[in-house]
Amino acid sequence: MKDGFIRTAAASPRLRVADPEFNSDEMIRLCHEADKKGVKLMVFPELSITGYTCGDLFFQDSLLRGAEKALKRIAEATRDMDMLIFAGFPFYENGKLYNTAAAIKGGELLALIPKLNIPQYVEFYEGRYFKRGIVRPRKVSLSSFGDKAVLFGTDVIFRSKDPREFSVAAEICEDVWVPFSPSNRHAAAGATVIANLSASDETAGKADFRRELIASQSSRLLCSYIYACAGPGESTTDLVFGAHRIIAEDGAVLGESKLYDEGLTFADVDVKKLSFERMKKNTFPSLSEDEENALAEGYSFIDIEFENTEYGELLRYVDPYPFIPSEDSRRTERCREILDTQSYGLKKRLSHTASDKAVIGISGGLDSTLALIVTKRAFELMGKPEKDIVCVTMPAFGTTGRTKNNACELVRLMGAELREINIEEAVDLHFRDIGHDPENRNAAYENSQARERTQILMDIANDENALVIGTGDLSELALGWCTYNGDHISMYGVNADVPKTLVRYLVRYYADFEAGEELKGILYDVLDTPVSPELLPPEEEGDIAQKTEDLVGPYELHDFFIFNSLRYGYSPEKVLRLALIAFCERYDRDTILKWLKVFYRRFFSQQFKRSCMPDGPKVGSVDLSPRGGLRMPSDAVSKAWLSGLEEL
Repeated sequence: MKDGFIRTAAASPRLRVADPEFNSDEMIRLCHEADKKGVKLMVFPELSITGYTCGDLFFQDSLLRGAEKALKRIAEATRDMDMLIFAGFPFYENGKLYNTAAAIKGGELLALIPKLNIPQYVEFYEGRYFKRGIVRPRKVSLSSFGDKAVLFGTDVIFRSKDPREFSVAAEICEDVWVPFSPSNRHAAAGATVIANLSASDETAGKADFRRELIASQSSRLLCSYIYACAGPGESTTDLVFGAHRIIAEDGAVLGESKLYDEGLTFADVDVKKLSFERMKKNTFPSLSEDEENALAEGYSFIDIEFENTEYGELLRYVDPYPFIPSEDSRRTERCREILDTQSYGLKKRLSHTASDKAVIGISGGLDSTLALIVTKRAFELMGKPEKDIVCVTMPAFGTTGRTKNNACELVRLMGAELREINIEEAVDLHFRDIGHDPENRNAAYENSQARERTQILMDIANDENALVIGTGDLSELALGWCTYNGDHISMYGVNADVPKTLVRYLVRYYADFEAGEELKGILYDVLDTPVSPELLPPEEEGDIAQKTEDLVGPYELHDFFIFNSLRYGYSPEKVLRLALIAFCERYDRDTILKWLKVFYRRFFSQQFKRSCMPDGPKVGSVDLSPRGGLRMPSDAVSKAWLSGLEEL
């Protein structure tokens, strides 16, 4: 399982109440359909072989014998399928009837997982028929399967030799609705996938609550959760069942059916991502040593392997812009939250340092524009006048009229103080002092300008009892695209946790919802300006000559690389595969591979800049701060990451 994806399916078959033969035919039909798509884990609803609503017919021997024969038929019909199947089955033993999930693979019955929590309230009266299941597994047998002993109990986990690749356990309907669900223990014992066989009736608003419950459970347990509910074929004497199927992963719904739509819901779940999340969060599971020992002693493990889990096309959405919510309302709310976090963080730092003013180097580019927006909002929160924001524009060899004009207009419309300091003479003097030929446009030529600007900002801040507000963003820090002891340094970096793709949306949000019409026009022109450090002379027509994305690659690609490699620990090969899916209509394979190699080389070689980065507020799930988000040695090498890419 190279990439860690397992293809799963939740099924709601057509059903006739108390007709195991018909029901097993329908279940077999769906298994064949799923097998053609490469499904490895198939989950049917609760008591799917008989129907959940059989009532007192569960006491009839004809129904129970028919159910056992049907279970055997399903096993034999799926013998050649490389698939683990959970089917709802009423199991009789020693005068007791249990509501179970029968686990089948390769024609064999592997285990029977009983329901623990038997509801006996309002419309539910399962206690009339079924006994509470047992937790610690013991051996039982079914005559239809040659009296072969199989495990019976809730604490059973099916896993591959490498548990990071696959580890699944099951619970039944009500089990997930109770405060102490079996899935809590299953996850703590190592299961990364939970199957739920359910028969949850539909009432007004229940589907929304059910979706939130399943998504939340997958988030709390850092697992994938496969939920399959009974459909409208059940008896409608008092209840109607909606065939609601949900496949969730770490809080996100990967696949969901429409209500009353019988059939299959597919999704490829990423078990290696879940293993990475658990490994990173040392509070999972939060158990004492005695509790861990008790778990280890109580669980039984069944080894299973799948022959082929390499899928040509993934059945899951790959978001090309993982830092940015795709839904308009969520994106608007997220932008407001981030701006609030940045603004309140800066407010606290200004108050704590008793600073009279703030100093910002304003260029007319996106990052300094966002820093000015955040600073203005912080001053509003403090009740301080915007005129105490000192904005310094420092034109030099690469400054264009467009960016300079936008910078000046922004400051004017924001009500801040504008100071213009041309640094060309100072930089030329510095070149003479260090013996540098100005015709040599090397790193010293470019970085001397950045360091001169930083010196000016720092000295003005000292003179005004102010803080220098940093403008650099997360994407630049990840790539090391900043001048050490130049724009790399500030007294508080408000953008340090904001990737470049998100910077655009934050500025756009402010333009659309908080700015006046004149300011909005300037902000939109800033958004349309190519990203550039403007350290080399412009072209003859006055246009920007030095475009950042021509040099280090498209920021939309790098932000995708940053998120997937750091947030989920994906291998370079997996990042490449996902990028090819996400950007299939924008970039070819060679282009993506080229910039992915650039990303890894720069990310490793530039860690020394991040090791001493200034304070700044964390706003998202990816953080490069050496004090929290990324503790990485500055001399780590990228060979292990790049070697896999060189072979592709």
